[in-house]
This record gives sequence, C-alpha cells and structure tokens, in this order.
Amino acid sequence: MARTFDTATREALAERVRFYRELGIYDLYRRPASDAPEATENVETVAPPLPAAAPEPPPPVVVQHLPEPDLFEPAPAEARPITDSAEALRVIRGDLGDCTRCPLHKLGRKQIVFGVGNPHAELMFVGEGPGADEDEQGEPFVGRAGQLLNNMITAMGLRREDVYIANIVKCRPPQNRTPEREECDTCSPFLMRQIAVVRPKIVVALGAVAAKNMLGVNDAMANLRGRIYDFRPLVPRGASEYDSAWAAKLAVTYHPAYLLRDPRQKKEAWKDLQLVMRFLGLPITQKSGE
Repeated sequence: MARTFDTATREALAERVRFYRELGIYDLYRRPASDAPEATENVETVAPPLPAAAPEPPPPVVVQHLPEPDLFEPAPAEARPITDSAEALRVIRGDLGDCTRCPLHKLGRKQIVFGVGNPHAELMFVGEGPGADEDEQGEPFVGRAGQLLNNMITAMGLRREDVYIANIVKCRPPQNRTPEREECDTCSPFLMRQIAVVRPKIVVALGAVAAKNMLGVNDAMANLRGRIYDFRPLVPRGASEYDSAWAAKLAVTYHPAYLLRDPRQKKEAWKDLQLVMRFLGLPITQKSGE
C-alpha cells in the first residue's frame, strides 16, 4: 500500500530534492516500505541526512633532507678513551675543578688535594683525607703521617715515586675530623676514576674510613685486615677510563696517623704490608721489617 503524506511533508520533501539536485546529486533511492520507519509528522525522520562537510586538506608535510652521516668519521676526542694515564689523571682533575659539591669546600679548606705518584703504579695507597700539612701543600701524606708512610714504602723495597697516593676525600675536614658519609659519597667517584686510570695490581686502604668506603662494609679493622679482597672500582660507564673487564685487589692496614698514636700496632701493620709484598712478588728480608 502506497504511503501518503500531507501537504506540508510533500513540500518539505520536494524542497529537499531540489537541494540535492543543486548539489549535483540526482540519483535518490527509496527504501522498501517494509524497511522504512513509520511516518511521523517530523520531516527529519524521513528526509535523507545532509552530507558531511568535506574535511579541510591537511597542511603540507615539509621534509627536511639532512646529509647522511659519515660512518667512518672519527668520534669526537672527548668520546675516545684516553690511553695516556698521566693525561687521563689531568682530565679527572679538570673535571673535579674548584669543587663545591659537598660542604667541605666552605669549611676552611685551602685547596683540593688530588693525588700524587706514578700514574702506572702497581701499588696504590688510599687514605682518609688531607690534614693541615696536606691542605697547605696540596699533596697527600706530607706531614708526620706522610713521613711514616714513606718509611713503610721504603721497608717494602719501594720509593714514594713508585706508588700512587690519594684519599677518599680531597678536601681537609675541619679539625681533621672523620669525613662524613655525604662527603665520602660525593668525592669517591673521582677516586674510583683515579684507580681505574692508574690500574694498580693492588690497592692498600689505610685505616677504617678508607677500608669501609672502598669495600662497602661496616666492620672492625680486626676483621677487615689479614686478607686480600677482589676489588673493582665503581666507575661511571660513560667515563673514558671505564673498563668493565679490569679489576684489582685490595688489602687493609692501619692508617699511619693511628700508628703514630699507638706504635704497638706497627708490627701488625708490617704483617699487612708483607701480605701485599708477597702478592706483588717483592722480596721480604729481615732488614726491611726492622
């Protein structure tokens, strides 16, 4: 049965057809009566929807043609490993600069005490921190404790010039107090880089502060002494001196300043040094132990 529309609906449909023809649309299709919705007085329910407006074209894509990299171009100098140890130590000292990273820089220090000795040493000594004499001269172990350390090195059959000497912290703590944890943690990365550059066969930690910081343990000296540890300096992977395949050994003995206060422990310290000498293959004589 054909559907009938009232006059208003027919006029609305005729207007809609004219609208589509003006748009260039001439073929219109009518759904079968069984599928068509029931007629209502609302013309919008029977009239086809208006076509959606055409989207605006996207802005043109600008492609920047960059020159292809030269795969054989050498890496920048700062990215290449520094093979000369003396130069690498100078680079680390330059990175340290006029350090203000921890509170020690504003607690009365006169200068940074970096390190001294053979940049290719097989033996390295690491102490706690500079004292008054070291702060004055800018070199580690130059006071009374330094003179005793020189005697210890001589007893081993070596010279001060044969070894490398540094400290956990590079600024003098006020009144020679023990360096605090923040100070040690801030300064230790530079020491680790120094060790990685020198590449000693063995490092001797002088005193509890050096031993605990380098081994990452909190134990008494009596338990830390008397053995040789495997030791790998924790160097940042991006540092030029980084070498994940290299490791050293570490031994622990008393700090020379402690031996000055308690000379009875010198015999124990000599036992520790003999352990190091055996590891290095140095001859041990009665004279060297006197």
